[in-house]
Amino acid sequence: MLFFEPVRDRRQGPSLVDQAVDAIEQAILQGVLRPGMALPSVRQFARLHGLSTFTVSAAYSRLVAQNQLTSRPGSGYRVALTAAPGRQPRAPVDWLPPRMGAAWLLADVFADHSIPIKSGCGWLPSDWLNEAGLQQSLRQVARTPVNQIAGYGHPYGYHPLREHIQQSLRQHGLILETDQILLTQGATQALDIVLRTLLRAGDAIAVELPCYANFLQSLRLAGLRPVGVPRKADGLCMQSLEEAARDHGVKALFVNTVLHNPTGTSLTMGEAFRVLQLAEQYNFRVIEDDVSRDLLPGLGPMLAAMGGTDRVIYVSGFSKSIMPSMRVGYVVANAAMLKDMAQTKMTLGLTTPELMERTVYQVLRQGRHQAHLLRLQDRLRQAHDELGHLMDQHGFETYARPQAGLFLWARPGQAWQGRGASALAELALPHGIWLAPGLYFDPDQTDTAWMRFNVAYSTHPRLWEFMREVGAAGPV
Repeated sequence: MLFFEPVRDRRQGPSLVDQAVDAIEQAILQGVLRPGMALPSVRQFARLHGLSTFTVSAAYSRLVAQNQLTSRPGSGYRVALTAAPGRQPRAPVDWLPPRMGAAWLLADVFADHSIPIKSGCGWLPSDWLNEAGLQQSLRQVARTPVNQIAGYGHPYGYHPLREHIQQSLRQHGLILETDQILLTQGATQALDIVLRTLLRAGDAIAVELPCYANFLQSLRLAGLRPVGVPRKADGLCMQSLEEAARDHGVKALFVNTVLHNPTGTSLTMGEAFRVLQLAEQYNFRVIEDDVSRDLLPGLGPMLAAMGGTDRVIYVSGFSKSIMPSMRVGYVVANAAMLKDMAQTKMTLGLTTPELMERTVYQVLRQGRHQAHLLRLQDRLRQAHDELGHLMDQHGFETYARPQAGLFLWARPGQAWQGRGASALAELALPHGIWLAPGLYFDPDQTDTAWMRFNVAYSTHPRLWEFMREVGAAGPV
């Protein structure tokens, strides 16, 4: 189907993107395109109208942002069910890509549905989740008598869930009492509580380089001084960590033991022991962020189990394995320290939502959750294989090949040498592609060519077509 005849002289009419958007809107208004109908693929539409795929991608992305079209990876574009024909035309609205930066990454990106290819995001696609298990758990919680959930709940959180966490961590060698487990609104709040309880403005804290981006924002908000310690393929640079402890007097180290965000790497057992030795020698605490352990096939070192809860504060949650919007996390420490953290939690926002904690508990106690994790691990491994092949094919350099978890850390080859990834990310946004450049993950916001790729979102053909078009992939 030919939707319009493009006017290529910009002096005679609107841009090609505007023309494509207007033509599709008219087709919807006239009932030629009805709710739920599939549109031609980006390539087909471009070929039919003699346009570049960039132009068509931008037009489709704008229509998604305007709720005229819907898009799901692998399923193409369809007319939105709410885009009923016969309504009055509205004045055209120019879709503008969001402005990149720390504020967008930290907040707006979670509400921004205008980007169909979220290669830089930090969560699983919705169709990878255990939908049946979640629905069953929600039905179970809905049958709870109101008088059991009408109050604020316990400051430490829902006790059966804390008991389940206690037994789960015991399998990793971490022996706890339930009064050493504090439930929080996700791991992000857990980290905030730890920082507010243990550290004061001006204190130095050692962080991995690159480091989990949102944690860096928390440090800035708390007035703490991050000291970067390079992350290697098998762990941390121990010489840099010792120098940070000796020369900067760091009070704590923040570390992802397994499936590091953003490189995807894990510490070896030897590296984990060395971290704990330096922590004892220089008397700093270790904040272990372990939110991705459920995505790791097999075993990996757990610093809290190896070093004990006097030295290591352990943080985890369920957003990676259950659902991002299920904001339930937890922090583990010795009983005295956790009592102080509970007071910080209550000061900041009182108790945490027991309805969500009960839902998570119901999901975890089902026998099907472990089967879901095994399927998820296998699916992620396959995505790593496919993305690694695409990286090789397009001349990208990968930092490591973890073959597990969500992330791969990579940079373009010679074609993009000497340029930062932020410029590439800016070019990608108008075409409906979100990339996560390395400056997000750097305490000094240094603009390198490295980027974080979410393997579950990064095999989309349009992403690699874009890389070829802008020259980031070089000749292929």
